[in-house]
Parts: sequence; C-alpha cells; structure tokens
Amino acid sequence: MPTPNGHPAPGLPLPAESLIRTVLESGTLPTLSPVASKLVSLSSRPETTVNDIAKLVSMDISLSAKVLKVVNSAFYNFPQKVGTIQQAVSILGTNAVRSLVLSFSFLSIESGPRKETFDYKKFWEKSLAAAVTAKLIMAKLRSTDLEEAFITGLLQNVGELILARAFPEAYSEVQAKGREAGLNRPETEKKLLGADHSLVGSEVFKDWGFPETLWAPVRFHHNPRAFTGSDEKLQLLCKVVFLAGILAEVFYMDDPRTQQALIKAFGVRAKAMLRLAEKDVDDIYRKVHLEVRNAASYFGLEMKQARSITEILQQANAELSVLNMSYEQMNRELVEAKIRLENLTGELEEKNRLLEKLAHIDGLTEIYNHRYFQEFLEKEVSRTARYERPLSLILADLDNFKKVNDLHGHQVGDFILKEACAVIGELLREHDLFARYGGEEFVIVLPETDGEAAALVAERVRQRVSEHLFENETGSYNVTMSVGIATMTPGEHVWQRSELIGQADEALLLAKKKGRNQVVAHTPKAKWFGRK
Repeated sequence: MPTPNGHPAPGLPLPAESLIRTVLESGTLPTLSPVASKLVSLSSRPETTVNDIAKLVSMDISLSAKVLKVVNSAFYNFPQKVGTIQQAVSILGTNAVRSLVLSFSFLSIESGPRKETFDYKKFWEKSLAAAVTAKLIMAKLRSTDLEEAFITGLLQNVGELILARAFPEAYSEVQAKGREAGLNRPETEKKLLGADHSLVGSEVFKDWGFPETLWAPVRFHHNPRAFTGSDEKLQLLCKVVFLAGILAEVFYMDDPRTQQALIKAFGVRAKAMLRLAEKDVDDIYRKVHLEVRNAASYFGLEMKQARSITEILQQANAELSVLNMSYEQMNRELVEAKIRLENLTGELEEKNRLLEKLAHIDGLTEIYNHRYFQEFLEKEVSRTARYERPLSLILADLDNFKKVNDLHGHQVGDFILKEACAVIGELLREHDLFARYGGEEFVIVLPETDGEAAALVAERVRQRVSEHLFENETGSYNVTMSVGIATMTPGEHVWQRSELIGQADEALLLAKKKGRNQVVAHTPKAKWFGRK
C-alpha cells in the first residue's frame, strides 16, 4: 500500500504471478450471480440444449424479466414480442443469452468491502460505451459474432475494477499517475503493482472457467498484435475490442487535443486493421452516441447526454484553432506522425504475413502447396529421427480425373478439386499437414502416427470422398480416390524425405493397379485394405 509520501509501501510491486495469486486469494473478487456462474459452465458443454439454458435462466425471476426487457427493446428490434426465456434462447441463441446474463451480472457489481475511490458508475458507463461500439464495428464487418463483441467490449477493463478492490489505496495512485501519463495506464499499473489490468482480468476469467472467446480479447485488448493464436475469429475479436476501447474513451476525455487524436487514431486504425471503408467509419461516428444512450436505458444505467463524435470533433477543432500555439501544433503533428508510422508498420507487418502465407498456399485449393510440403516433410523426418517417433505419409490421387476434365471441362474439375480438399480437411487433426502434391494428387503428413493409425485415417479419407456427392449448378458428380501409405518407423536406418515419398508413391500405384478406390500401405509385402 502507498505510504504517506505517495510511494508504494514494501510489497508492491509484486512479480506478475504473485500479484495474480494475491488477487485470487484476496477475498475481494466481485461475485457473479449463481445463474451467471452456472451459465458460463453450462454453455461451454456441447451436450447442453436450449431447454437447459432456458431452465437455468428462468430460475432467476428478476434476471429473466431484465433479459426479456432487452430482448423486446430496439436493442434487438424483433417484429413480435418474445414472451418467455425459452423463446428468447431459441431465437437469439446461447451466446446472446449468455452475453445478456453476464452483462446484467457484471453491471450490478458495486463497491467492495474496503474503502475505495474507484468510480464504479463511470467505469460501467465507459464499459457499456465500449461494448456498444464493439458491436457496431462487428456489424460493419457483417460478422455473426455480435454478441461476443458486445460482452468482451463490456468486460475488457474489468481488471481495473478487480485491482481497485484488491489494492484500493495503491490503485488510487495508479489512477492519479495514469491521468498524468495520459492513456498509458497499463505501464503505470505494471510499475506500481507488477501487472496490468488486461493480464489480471484475463487470469481471473480463466480461474472462473470462462472460455477463451471471453478471456483472450480481455488479455489482448491493448495490443491485439500480441495474440498469436490461429483462430481468425478470435484475432478479429481482439482487434474490434481494441478499437472499441479507443473510441469509447473519447466520450470521457475533456482535453480536445486528446479527443481529436483518439478519433483520428480510431479512423486510421479501423481502416488499416479491419479494412473498414470511410463511409462505415463515418456511420459509426454518427450512430455510436445514440446507440450508447439507448443501451444505457435498456440496461438500467443513467448516463449523461452524450454528444456525437462529429460534434466532439468539431468542438475540439474549434478550441484548438483558438489555441493556435506552436507547441500545440507540433504536438498534433507528432501524434499524427506517430499514428501514420504505427499504421505503416502495421500494414507492412500484415502484408509480410500475407505474402509469407501466400507463398505457402496453393492458389486453387487454398491448402498448402508442393513447396511448403517438401519443407515441412524435411523437418518432420529430422524430428522423427531425433525423437524416435513414428511418421506416416499419405499420397492420394483422384481416380480417372483426366476423364472428368475431358467430359465436363476444367471448371468442373477445379470445383471437384476444391470440394475434395474441403471434405478431406474436416477429417484431419490440427497438427497434420494437408497439401496439394500436383494436379489431382494430394499428400497428408501425419506426425506421431504409426502405420496402423495412418491406415485408419486413409480409409476414412477414401470413404468420405467416395460417399460425398459433388454437386454444383452444372450437375452432380461421383468421385473416388486411390490412396498409398508409407510409414517411417523409429530405430530403422537413416531415412530420407525422398525415400518416404517414393514408398508412398509405390503404394499408390499398387492401389491403382488393384482397381482404384482403395488404400494400400507400403510394406515389404504390400498390404491391401480392400475395395469398398
């Protein structure tokens, strides 16, 4: 805790892990309603039904009434009245109802047991503004993840509230120094406490059993580029929440220079990170204050009359023109230059990532190409030899594909190639590699997989392709596939990449000779799994 001279007392800052452990054990964490806690767990189970969700929410009469009030408001704008929670869950879906329940549960959190200077009312007003902004942005992207955007926008800064309850005196100093440092509150939190609110909030959410779709945007809402996961929807959600936080701050800033910089930063980054058009950004500027005001009434918050972003920007420009001093001009130019630099850096990084990805992807099928397959297999052969683990390679070929092109044309052939890739891709593990070898031939690299397991995978692939109806506007087509397997077994001689490919190719040729539409594994005596 701070001493009278304003400096933190011994004990703070703590290492990040120790700080998080202290928070979790402090007894000051906000308490969710029983329904909200159970709903998070229940909604993450695949076997959960609509009836399960409706039954749970209906147990809380007050909460049910609040949910139905919002469902029947202009927030969703349904043409007919929704009379029961069962109807609400059926129409909106589990994610939307979870979002509403969590919103009401969090928005009801008030000051903790210790003396605090934390402004809960302002905090939740700003959080709701960020939630509404996130939903507006996501709608402009024509995404279906509107509810995830709303709830993660609402909860992105909950770590501030958690820290304020656990360390009320120390966090008062964070707030004071944060105002001096502008928007650099995370750095102030790290310096005075040991970790910032984004890390603390996400770790508490993990401890509560929240899914990654809720805690990851909280963790990366100040730096979405730090999210290294492969889930593109989650990457997008982190970016949307980051941008929503920038624009929501505008309503709570008094300095016209800061307001102007934030508005410009939002516009520049929204175009760079999300490829939003100018008209979409302007439309958000026009609507966001009205949507925030309406949402506040739906969720029972009393908010001051918010001005539109356009009005705020106009007033900021007018005030700055009156204060036409060289220092202020230089400061504005510096802010704009920094934004341009960050924008250019972000665009360059994104283009480099895109170029690298395109260099590895087959243009037609959008799976990995031959070149990347060769590089990947070389590494896997070396890794397999080093750790003495099995490695299997599947080489597959669409049967009589030349006849398809000759009879129906290359457009139909291209359609079948792409459709086959989509069908096969659904059967593979995340760490398997699926690539186009050339023409109508495909390869699948199966790390940590012996011959028996590879045969099962190959047979599933063959069977799924043969049973799939390839249908488009030109007609319906049946396709079969011949498959060869080769397996690198630990403890044998030094393997070469070309040797494994050669064995898989021999097995594939044998599958074709035996009549096609079957799987053959390369062994000293080739093993035939039979035609179906």
